[in-house]
Amino acid sequence: MKRRFLAAAATIAGIGLAARVEASDHLDTRTVIEDPSLDIGDLYAWTSGGRVNLVMTIVGHSFSPKAEYVFHIGNGARFGAAEETVAIRCRFPSQASIVCDAPGIDRVQGDPRSTSGLESHDGHMRVFAGLRDDPFYNNVRGSRDAYQVAANAIKAGAVTDGSGCPQLGTAVSQQLLAQWRQTEGGGAKNFLAGWTPASLVISIENAELTHRGPMLAIWAATVVNGKQTDRMGRPLTGNALMAPLAPDEVSDALKEKYNAAAPTAWTRFEAPIVATLGLYDSFDGICGNSFLAAREGAPKRRYAALAKLLADDRLWLNTVASMCRQFFAVELAALGGQSGLGADCGGRTPNEDASDVYRSILATGAVAGVTDGVDRDEKEHSETQFPFLAAP
Repeated sequence: MKRRFLAAAATIAGIGLAARVEASDHLDTRTVIEDPSLDIGDLYAWTSGGRVNLVMTIVGHSFSPKAEYVFHIGNGARFGAAEETVAIRCRFPSQASIVCDAPGIDRVQGDPRSTSGLESHDGHMRVFAGLRDDPFYNNVRGSRDAYQVAANAIKAGAVTDGSGCPQLGTAVSQQLLAQWRQTEGGGAKNFLAGWTPASLVISIENAELTHRGPMLAIWAATVVNGKQTDRMGRPLTGNALMAPLAPDEVSDALKEKYNAAAPTAWTRFEAPIVATLGLYDSFDGICGNSFLAAREGAPKRRYAALAKLLADDRLWLNTVASMCRQFFAVELAALGGQSGLGADCGGRTPNEDASDVYRSILATGAVAGVTDGVDRDEKEHSETQFPFLAAP
């Protein structure tokens, strides 16, 4: 199947290590590979027209009747202070039937397949569930080749500094970034073009979620018999930062723990994230310029602040902002001194090149600098017209 080919394409040969190429969360642990109807591909959250729009794509082409699909939503007055206030839980007795409960807000029950949406009992929510075009795009083969350049440099003896950042040098960095922008020697291609995941879409009134203030913190999970199987907040965290150059059995075991972890256990993943951030920091040939690195003194503490931020893996959404154009806007405004982004809702819309922004923040400390050469999906997705994602 396509995801097993994706795994094969992502293997770095010749150094005895396997690297999982970042394809948002389309490549995950064996548990969800065996049942892709439990595998969260992506999470999107943004605002439009006085509503919060939530999208969870599932790598498989159907929803599991044994699972709950959950949007966890925290609410607070400012970044970093949002405690969970509601969990919207959806079940699928069949592909033509859904039950979504948002305790204290509303309930939806019926056939969710109409693109006009299924209205909730009191009119606060609208729900769609079915196949849509996958809005995520990524040059997987170019990413694989970029990792290969870094792996070869490390194998050849690139010196690693006290923070864990390999000294790749300018020439190797330029080669790495160039490889990332191509596909097998030609123009960059979206490996996920035409992918049609099962998509759960919910639009809900802002006022129902913001009783404690304008800030929301959102993450998604799949749950079976009370056991969390997969989770996702920001794109790439689960795949890109959980020991990407370790042997499969090491990386898979860590990801299984990551996927199953409740928020009270998320701080445990700060250490493996720290151990990986040096690799990404090296990609532009400069160590020490990743986001938040400058605020830490000793090299051993260089990535502590960023690891703490990323381990709390939630999408932050400012519901009073007038536009949604910049992934990571809330974090950059609160921690990066970019006050101008206070007018941006942050979150993640289906049209943003969030993976390039994420990689750049890790490598350059800015929202640009690393690109895989694929800047948009083949289809245009709406940020205002329900159900938002383009038809398959």
